[in-house]
Amino acid sequence: MPRTHEFEDPGRLEFVDELKAIARKNDAKIWKVMARELSRSRKNRREVNLWGINRCAKKGDTLVVPGKVLSEGTLDHKVDIAAFKFTSDAKKKIEKLGGKTMSISELVRKNPKGSNVKLIG
Repeated sequence: MPRTHEFEDPGRLEFVDELKAIARKNDAKIWKVMARELSRSRKNRREVNLWGINRCAKKGDTLVVPGKVLSEGTLDHKVDIAAFKFTSDAKKKIEKLGGKTMSISELVRKNPKGSNVKLIG
């Protein structure tokens, strides 16, 4: 049977609207970009492996991933990562090194201006 309607997660759509409002209020371009990335269809959303994060990030960086963090590869330094979703193995590997995993909404509450946050994806 062909698929006629894409599943729309109402929580994700509300969060996209919140991100847009926060971006306007705080003049934070990063949250505007995040809203656009999270508005993509499910098959076009970002998926980032740990080896890619390890290659792009420095020790102590705060990163945001507009999609899912996968567990392929390893990290060799501590980073804090906010993402829409994590695999359980990816969470374990990040936290094993002392890094933090959080949702994007948690990061937005902590840092509404988006300063010193790197977008990976």
